[in-house]
Amino acid sequence: MRPGKCVVLCAENSPDWIVSYFSVLRLGAVIAPVNLMLTAEEIDYVARDCAAQAVITGGEKAARLRENFSDAAPLILDVKVAGAAKEAAGDVALESAGRSPHDLSTVCYTSGTTGHPKGAMLSHRAVLMNAAMTALTHGRTKDDVTVSALPLSHVYGNIVMHSTFLSGGALSLHRRFDTAAILEDIAVKRATMLEGVPTMYHYLLADPAIERTDTSSLRRCTVGGQGMPVNKMEEVQEKLGCRLLELWGMTEIAGLGSTHPMLAPPRLGSIGAPLPFTEMAVRSLDNPSLEAPRGEIGELVVRGPTVMMGYLGKEEATAEVLEPDGWLKTGDLAKRDEDGFFQIVDRKKDMILTAGFNIYPAEIERVISEHPAVAIVAVAGVPDEAKGELAKAYIVLKAGASANAEEIDAHCRAHLAAYKRPRLFQFVADLPKTSSGKVMRRRLRELDGSGR
Repeated sequence: MRPGKCVVLCAENSPDWIVSYFSVLRLGAVIAPVNLMLTAEEIDYVARDCAAQAVITGGEKAARLRENFSDAAPLILDVKVAGAAKEAAGDVALESAGRSPHDLSTVCYTSGTTGHPKGAMLSHRAVLMNAAMTALTHGRTKDDVTVSALPLSHVYGNIVMHSTFLSGGALSLHRRFDTAAILEDIAVKRATMLEGVPTMYHYLLADPAIERTDTSSLRRCTVGGQGMPVNKMEEVQEKLGCRLLELWGMTEIAGLGSTHPMLAPPRLGSIGAPLPFTEMAVRSLDNPSLEAPRGEIGELVVRGPTVMMGYLGKEEATAEVLEPDGWLKTGDLAKRDEDGFFQIVDRKKDMILTAGFNIYPAEIERVISEHPAVAIVAVAGVPDEAKGELAKAYIVLKAGASANAEEIDAHCRAHLAAYKRPRLFQFVADLPKTSSGKVMRRRLRELDGSGR
């Protein structure tokens, strides 16, 4: 592992993940954290895209990657095997490579409209600035005990880790979200902070144990990843006995863009105000060169030291979202009230948010269209009370061909991470299209109940 070279990290939440992450960065290499749920095919694409020198993973995942990687495979490092031998090996001093704050630190992959992930390039400055301003705004201290089951590979979970460590606090990290374990942790460890996506809070509210759990140590909780109804947020505050701070962020800005300061008056239903040193604005939909009037819906844009350097190897895609003067187009529709608070209204993109995970229809469509019986497919999000949205695939079969939902689902299982797979399938005679033949995703819901 050499300075400037990329290393993919694909493992579950654990001390090994954290040690691996910081070791790679200390050596001056570039880290590319990816979701453990990605298939070997998806990880192979990421590794080739960033020219990874190694992939750090563990257990069964290591074996599957060795079997399925392409010929030009990087070195596969099994952290579980390394972990078992480290006591015998003794302490090893890693010489820190001299790196500039402006050097590339992280390549964070986010799905895109091309059907393949794009690697957002984040500098050391961007990651550390976001962590510092998040810690400041949320009032973190060395006395905090933060409970989190957010994946460290996700930008939300990653910034939770960084801001906790930067403040000198303790991080009680869970491998996966389990309501009983989370509630027990809060009570036993006297947690002062809980962080999660709306789905996690939905499950906590549904667990009767919340009524008999001592949550009096909590000072605040955070929620992000997707919108949450105000009445549910009020219920969370009532049941847990602390403030719930909403936040908004994205991979391309290394974490948060806006949130509510711990000491500011509460304003549920808003994503708050920009982090210090960060600018946010709402652009007019009629004239993107102008800022929209207060209260009017437009596209949210953000500028500041946390904005990405661009998409790795994708200059055209970078130019589409990152303007020469530093403004990043988020693709989210928002409005700003008279007091300066922002509110996300809708998404300009077709992205689907399932339990805080970003899912792009084009990526699912690309996989389903590879099935030999499929003529054309379109994917859209449908509302779900627990997860916010679920992906639904509308499929037109080839003439004379046959396939059922179980077969299509099996095909998806082989090529897509579990959270990306559609949960609903509908076979239809045709899809709504524009005069140019482009599928109109916003009209797909009109097909519900038709077909088979």
